[in-house]
Parts: sequence; structure tokens; C-alpha cells
Amino acid sequence: MLACAVVRPWGWPEAVVAVPAGVLVVATGAVSSDAAQAEAARLGPVIGFLAAVLVLAQLCDDEGLFHACGAWMARAGAGWPRRLLVQVFVIASVITAVLSLDATVVLLTPVVFATTARLGARPKPHVYACTHLSNTASLLLPVSNLTNLLAFTASGLNFTRFAALMALPWVVAIGVEYVVFRRFFAIDLDAGAQALTGDEPPELPLFALVVVASTLAGFVLTSAIGVNPAWAALAGALVLAARALAQRRTTPLAIVRAAAVPFLAFVLALGIVVRAVVDNGLDDALGHLIPAGAGLPALLGIAALAAVLANVINNLPAVLVLLPLTAPAGPGAVLAVLLGVNIGPNLTYAGSLATLLWRRIVRDHDTDVELGEFTRLGLYTVPAALACSVVALWGALRLIGT
Repeated sequence: MLACAVVRPWGWPEAVVAVPAGVLVVATGAVSSDAAQAEAARLGPVIGFLAAVLVLAQLCDDEGLFHACGAWMARAGAGWPRRLLVQVFVIASVITAVLSLDATVVLLTPVVFATTARLGARPKPHVYACTHLSNTASLLLPVSNLTNLLAFTASGLNFTRFAALMALPWVVAIGVEYVVFRRFFAIDLDAGAQALTGDEPPELPLFALVVVASTLAGFVLTSAIGVNPAWAALAGALVLAARALAQRRTTPLAIVRAAAVPFLAFVLALGIVVRAVVDNGLDDALGHLIPAGAGLPALLGIAALAAVLANVINNLPAVLVLLPLTAPAGPGAVLAVLLGVNIGPNLTYAGSLATLLWRRIVRDHDTDVELGEFTRLGLYTVPAALACSVVALWGALRLIGT
């Protein structure tokens, strides 16, 4: 399943192989039908939430939000590539946290390419920032990443407590990434860029911004009253969809496509297949490797194990495997897993599906990604960002509690 998701032979969507694989493990008894139904019921709300957020992000793009972000970056960073890198870090971090990592990879990366071309800046530092921050900056909110949604459910935390505990690790990890990027891409950033003249400030899509802010408030409210936050995401998507349809800027078919139904089917099938692997011995094998306790050494060990597993089998299967094994140790262990599976994938191409998608987008813009360079950058950023963010999580757990 993962190999086909990486290669996508003949351009097939991931679900073409994943769905038959899910049916196969049930038909052969590798996982019982009751267990498969239970897994589907557990993942159902998460998948519904993901669909709503994907639609919300696409409709925000239709409203001009990402174009406005690109224009703002161009004006603020004109003539100064280092300043432009700061703008990219800020925009990518906020978009990833609020609208999910898919929005950063799919919608922001092309905007960054266009912005750097407009300024005559070298695109590499800024484009690499998109893929790194699509993973690293997805730590903050339960809505930022599919792995977060799964960890949020397993942790037993509410929306605000989850965000409060992850805020410091989020800032620390992004800060480490920025410091490394400044040094790693020093030559590209010193190459200079053109200054803009005579450009009008971009018009902000206020309606989209108000809907996004209201949706975030809805996440907090629904979590506080025990309602699934997916309903808040659905409400935000419906409001923007109704406006876009009324203004004839989109179609019902385009909205359905934005939900990425084949990818959602892939996630569901993957969950069932991983459940079969876990039930047939992987849980026992990994159970002996997971450190006991919730102290700093244990959190560091859990995060490192999660990062390694994410690069071996991809971060989505890794989190599905590790969450049932770490949840009994408490929210701290679950959040340490999340640090590992979100930061760790920056080390290799196969660490996350977002990175694989980013590679395809980069190639569409006639830019090649060198494996050696990508890996060297990952070796500089991942261990440092992971270790520092785990220490920050440990401190947050001591200050805030669970």
C-alpha cells in the first residue's frame, strides 16, 4: 500500500490498491470483521473532519486568501531574501496550524514559487521551508494534521489544553528549523532579490478570514461542550461553499474533488490494514521498545522511536501503531509520539505523504530535489528540533499539567 502511495503507478490514486488490501485482510481473517468495523467507527469522525478541512482550505484559496499571502510576502520581502524567508516561515506556520499541512503543500508552495520568481530570488530555501513546516508546524492544533486528530482522540485532552501543551514545542521546533535554514541556505539567501515598485497592497479576503476565525472559535466551543469539532469544520466549509456557489466561483463537483475522497478511502483502508498488522504481533514487538514512565528520558525515547518508525513505514501508519501502546501512559506519552511522527518525516522523502506530494509539485515547477541535499538538511534539523521540542513538551507538562 505504501509503495503504491509513493510511486502511484499509472497515476492511480492511493485507494486503488488500499481498498482491496483492506478487504483482503478482512476476508483472510487477518483482522475480524468486528475489529475492522470498530476501526472504521474510530476513524470515521477523523476522516469526516479531514474532508471538511480540505474543502475549507480550497474554498479559502478560491476567495483569494493564498494570493493575498503571496502578495504580502512579496511586498514585505522585496529585495531581501532573508526577510522573505521570515515571511514564508510565518505564513506557512500559520496556514499549517489553522488550515492543515495539506493547504501549505498544495496551495502555498505554488504561491511561494511565483513569489520568488517575481522577486528574482532563489526559490530553494523558501520552497524547502514549505515542506519542512508542513510537518513541523503541524504540531499546534488538533486540526493541523491527520496524525494530530488521531492523537487528540487518544489523549483525552480537550482542544484548548491540547493547544496549550503543544504551543511551546511548536514555537521551539519552528525556531530551530529557522536557525538551521539560515545557515544551511546562506549562499542562496545572500544572492539578493529585486525590489518591487508601484504595486498596490493586496485586498484581504475579509469574509474568508472571518469564517476561518469563527471556525477556530467553533473548534474550541465544540470541544468544551463535548461535541466533535468536525461539526465546526463542516459549518465553516458550508458557509464558504454556499457563498462560492452563489457567486458561481465553484461547482458542486469541484467541492467534492476538494474533499479528496480517494485519499480518505486510503486512510480508512490503511487503518484497517495497520490494525491487522498490530493484532498479529507488531504491538508485542514494539511494546518491549517503548520506554516506561512519563519523565524526560521516557518522552525522548518515545519521540525518537516514533520518528524512526515514521521514516520506515510512513508517519500515518506509525501513529496508528504507537497510539494504542502509549495511551495508557497518559497524554504526555501520546504527545511525544506526535512530536516524533510530525518532526521526524523531514528526514526522508517517505516520512509523510505531504512530503511525497510536495515533491510532485516541485517537479511540476521544473525544479529538481536532490536526495543528498534533502537528507543533509533533515539530519541538521530533525534531531535538534525533536530533542528541543521534547524538552519543551516536558516543561509544558510540568507547568500546565494534563
